[in-house]
Amino acid sequence: MRLTRGSAPLAVAVIVVALNLRLVIASLGPELDRVRSGLGLSSGATSVLTALPVFVFGILALAGPWLSHRLGLRRAMLVVLLVLLAGSLLRIGPSGFTLFAGTLIAAAGIAVANVLMPVIARREFPAKTGLMLGMSTAATLASVALAAGLTVPISNALDSSWRGGMGIWAAFSGLTLLLWLPLARHEHVRDEGGAPHLSREMLRSPLAWMITLFFGLQSLNVYVVVNWLPSIYRDHGYSHSAAGGLLALNVLVQLPVAVVVPSLASRSRRQHPFVVGVIACSAIAFLGMLLSPTRPAALWVIVLGLGQGAAFPLCLSFLVLRARTHAETAQLSTMMQSIGYLIAGIGPLVFGALHAATSSWRGPLIFLLSLLGPQLIVGLRSASPGFVEIDAIKKATA
Repeated sequence: MRLTRGSAPLAVAVIVVALNLRLVIASLGPELDRVRSGLGLSSGATSVLTALPVFVFGILALAGPWLSHRLGLRRAMLVVLLVLLAGSLLRIGPSGFTLFAGTLIAAAGIAVANVLMPVIARREFPAKTGLMLGMSTAATLASVALAAGLTVPISNALDSSWRGGMGIWAAFSGLTLLLWLPLARHEHVRDEGGAPHLSREMLRSPLAWMITLFFGLQSLNVYVVVNWLPSIYRDHGYSHSAAGGLLALNVLVQLPVAVVVPSLASRSRRQHPFVVGVIACSAIAFLGMLLSPTRPAALWVIVLGLGQGAAFPLCLSFLVLRARTHAETAQLSTMMQSIGYLIAGIGPLVFGALHAATSSWRGPLIFLLSLLGPQLIVGLRSASPGFVEIDAIKKATA
């Protein structure tokens, strides 16, 4: 990607911001056992903790456009980074309350950043929007791999407690804030679009609901794995570092897939094979983890990574392929993220509750397998040619 001398620092800063967007979530999974024992959390409280960030993503999906309209995009991102830093510091405090409060605050910052990032890419890099989105998506996935693979070794090297490894990512957020600060001083215009209005016509579109449900179910799958995969393998005898390494491997596999799939899906006349591939990979991986979890564990997490790496960019492709106008794309994106993340938040909560009730991972994994059927149905419908057609719905209901 060729950038002008003036735009290169902003491009670097955007990618560094993207590296922050999953550190808070992904660093918890490898340390979940030590956090739970260190703070005396119940199984129910632990399940709520893993689900909390995803629910916040859904609830605050509309806050990003509102904030950028009030402050401008760059200053809004500066506020987001301040919130993320505050939450990251608070969550390594002395009690369960500080852990929950800090997680909630940090997730609020990430929720707004999720919405601001594509808007910044489009406004600041109009000729390179797709490439910047791809790079920022890859950086976000890389942040999961970094947190999954390095949190436990950093904790062990610093003080052998979970606070050292999770606290190091707060320091990274602070450095990112300093990097963004001079860029925020050069905010010349505000976002004139305001918060996107999610119309009743979009909510009445069957195709919009299919895409939203597909996004929600694939996100549910992802956040269960991010939060609980290390715990599954800890119970199978793996060390904290090795269990975190499996999660890091899962995410590293996703990186090249996430970069390639949007281009392939957009150029293809039919996206059905991509949907089938996503579901097949998840089914093979979950069945393998259910029947023979450790032989070979690496194979299951790699196959799962191939499916998960394709699922999210496939949803982004549907935003473009199934909407005729930019306004419809914005509304569909808002609906997909707000409702979809609320659906996704149910996953870690139910998964943890099933494990607590059965003292086994068998029931939770069967739960994930049972959702692949509905995900296949809504995914195939999302892949069928057509548009959300909110103008036609508006005329029909007038």
